[in-house]
Amino acid sequence: MIEHNNPAFIYTYAYSKEEQSLCHLEMRSFFGKDTDDNIIKSSKNIDPSRSPFIRERIDVVYEGETLQDILDQVKEIKMGDQTFKVIFSKINDRKAPYTIEYQERREIERAVGWVIEGEADVHHPDHIFGMATVDNRWYFGHYRKSEAVWLKHTKKPREYSTALSTRVARAVANIAVPDSQGVTSIDPCCGIGTVLVEALSMGINMEGRDINPLVVQGSRENIEHFHLQGTVTLGPISDVMECYDVAVIDMPYNLYTHATPGDQLSILKHARRFAKKVVVITIETMDTMVEEAGFCITDRCETQKGYFTREILVCE
Repeated sequence: MIEHNNPAFIYTYAYSKEEQSLCHLEMRSFFGKDTDDNIIKSSKNIDPSRSPFIRERIDVVYEGETLQDILDQVKEIKMGDQTFKVIFSKINDRKAPYTIEYQERREIERAVGWVIEGEADVHHPDHIFGMATVDNRWYFGHYRKSEAVWLKHTKKPREYSTALSTRVARAVANIAVPDSQGVTSIDPCCGIGTVLVEALSMGINMEGRDINPLVVQGSRENIEHFHLQGTVTLGPISDVMECYDVAVIDMPYNLYTHATPGDQLSILKHARRFAKKVVVITIETMDTMVEEAGFCITDRCETQKGYFTREILVCE
């Protein structure tokens, strides 16, 4: 039986089949690994509301080999005048016939709640505890449900039909900057600012830039609409003189700003000049061009929106 001195967190995931590749790339960016089990244990402290795919997070307090190990430890909890609730995650990595179904989860919640010293309140608790099993071990701790912040950004004052969805844009921002501490980033072809809005809403230091004055104005309006603070400048990528840790480049392809292969190579070469890492979003295969610009592709995924299949390349 262990009481945690080193931080440990359990994250559960939910995503559609079409989103699996993107979700796994985001997982690898955050945790250095991915899993098909929709549940992952890590020492990395990630706000669950950052990811469009994370459902919940448990900040581990106790762990053990059996449920009884957990019951023995939670006896130490004294809630005082605060009410509580226990949630056993429906997502775990147990395969049949060892899966824990609904009725058993409810029984476990009741058993654990029974030994905690305090008053249970299933509807409006002051505090929520979470439980999960991972790799045949039992975990108990503080529970945090993800808030779908990206949903609030789906209706923008200015929109393009070909822009990334807010879910994809949020995942791209996370892939580009999984840890924002001290990291500078830029979206030099930012369009109406879909990635920019998601990045700024997560506290990522990202600047925007575009060659089209109409979309620069639209991007600024969108940022202001969500009460975010960010800079969007007008001008070509060739004028960027500052250096950044990361750049996000959603290759221009719509009716008004379709980039020729020469334009695309020029964009990549400029990005190589001012950024250590670049996340490229493209609707066509660009491996050869990316390498010609001096990058190595270190990871990748695909994502779909309607008829579009986009590739997302992590380049360093």
